[in-house]
Amino acid sequence: MPTAPASVASLAPPASGARRGRGRAVWGTTWRLLLACLLGAGAFAIMVVDPPRPTPGQIVVDVVLGLATIVLLPWRRRWPFPLALLAAVTAGFSSLGLAAAGIMVISHATHRRWKQIAVVGAVWTASGLVYDRISVTLEPMHWSLVVGGDLLAYAFCVATGAYIGGRRDLLASLRAQVEAANRERLGLEDRARLTERSRIAREMHDVLAHRISLVAMHAGALAYRTDLTREETAEAATVVRDNAHRALTELRQVLGVLRDPVGGLEPDRPQPTLCDLLELLAEFRATGTRLDVEDTVGDAAADLPGPVGRNAYRIVQEALTNVRKHAPGRPARLRLSGTPGDRLVIEVSNPLPVTDPGDGLPEAAPAVPGAGMGLTGLVERARLAGGELTYGHRPGHVFVVRAWLPWQS
Repeated sequence: MPTAPASVASLAPPASGARRGRGRAVWGTTWRLLLACLLGAGAFAIMVVDPPRPTPGQIVVDVVLGLATIVLLPWRRRWPFPLALLAAVTAGFSSLGLAAAGIMVISHATHRRWKQIAVVGAVWTASGLVYDRISVTLEPMHWSLVVGGDLLAYAFCVATGAYIGGRRDLLASLRAQVEAANRERLGLEDRARLTERSRIAREMHDVLAHRISLVAMHAGALAYRTDLTREETAEAATVVRDNAHRALTELRQVLGVLRDPVGGLEPDRPQPTLCDLLELLAEFRATGTRLDVEDTVGDAAADLPGPVGRNAYRIVQEALTNVRKHAPGRPARLRLSGTPGDRLVIEVSNPLPVTDPGDGLPEAAPAVPGAGMGLTGLVERARLAGGELTYGHRPGHVFVVRAWLPWQS
């Protein structure tokens, strides 16, 4: 059964991720409660034993507000603003709930809602002033000292919360960037696989069109020619069989790659280049079609860069296939020229099929229908290689395919 790519599987969250997330949340609440209880108990003990001792009424208010604040601490993220207001009141009247109040204010400040923070700060300062004025055991301090101390403590809590909130936002932004980069990388990999499959599909068209045109040509000759000897008929049938077998083999190779669900393409088998042109020309001539070749490149073809040689071979192959499909029986002419450091020029021409029996040429067999995409693909291939390909009718009822490719020395 096909498996997912490793790059995709690595992005999938582990099955225990949700459980670990819940465990971290429980631990985060637990240690904050423990910290609030320990610090609050210490502050309460100091307040009780340190003279002047509070009245029983002050102790009751301190304990009630403190316990309420500690109990509500786990809900600070669900109701941040209301609990921050409770914390502001607790900070002035309860030493037991002072640490829990500070944690609530820090949690509220992480959202950085500055208007709400200002309101909580005003309540925080006012509660301190009120407690200082109504306390019967402590001498009232100057209001500036009370306000200054309360604001300093509140500013510390707000600064801590704002820092934590900014850090969380930064981490969330970085995680989003990493996820976006992973998605983009996967998209690039997918596009690369699609591009490679498209390239293979174009190669499949070129190769199979060549083989099938040979099959069609010889099969047409068997049906059209009644003057063939037994040996010529057997030879034509052998060509049909061999090319059909090669076409099926090449088709299986290509489809095996195209069906690969992982995208792990096997290394390409060596593709033919211009140095392999002799076999292609021999196959073309074996159909009985005359082919004149004018080659001024010669042995310099071995020095062609690999991509240029492969593209040149495909252009010649498709142009000759086009001759067999659309002008069967008509002679063709191939010209190769060029020099290193300049360009390689390829030209394939053939007379157009005509119905005039007096033109001195053998009567043409029926043309093989085509999709018309081969030459269009060659135009794109030449353009991507930095060259150019043109085709069309020329004066004298001649069809010409002409291409040039850059030949870097």
